[in-house]
Amino acid sequence: MENQAKNIYRILPSKLRSSVLNSVTPLSHFFSRLRVNPNLITFFALLMGIASGVLFATEHPLWATLAIILCGLLDILDGKVATQSNRRSLFGAIFDSTLDRYSEFAIYLGLAIHFRHHWALWIIFFTFLGSTMVSYTRARSEGLDIECQVGFMQRAERLVILTLASLIGVIFHLFDLIMVIALIIIALFSNITAWQRLLFVYQVEKQKKENP
Repeated sequence: MENQAKNIYRILPSKLRSSVLNSVTPLSHFFSRLRVNPNLITFFALLMGIASGVLFATEHPLWATLAIILCGLLDILDGKVATQSNRRSLFGAIFDSTLDRYSEFAIYLGLAIHFRHHWALWIIFFTFLGSTMVSYTRARSEGLDIECQVGFMQRAERLVILTLASLIGVIFHLFDLIMVIALIIIALFSNITAWQRLLFVYQVEKQKKENP
């Protein structure tokens, strides 16, 4: 969503990150003037995630990468449209987060089908587990009135790594090798991020008890 837009894609250089965010601004103004429902944009982001998974599963990594890029851009766009058209809502926030999980699952499922006869299939399981726990620990923390955004491997970073790995793999004809390396990185750091958030909540609670 747009309230996170300035903090996402931190893995990218600042100038490139600004260019990405600025690139969707004309579209967001256009859709805002048309009164397009931001939840519809969120739904199309889900479709792009599903398309990416299908394309990975059917051995079309370049097209799958383009679908991931569109998914990420739409994920930024929906929040900007919601803000500019004054249509932000609690339902929109949870709808966005829920469809993000489905979208990411579709991408990993497609990769799992691609690697179904490869030991990397186990890495994908841990990758999805870590990705899910990153989101869960944040949601659970916020349910306890603790703002928790610590850690490096959030959804945007995961999408960037998958995109770069796929592009590099396609260009140099080393898709499987580069993607396996990327999945290991995501699996490792997403689970570390989840535990960082657990530790953060523990420290916040400890400070509150020491300084009531």
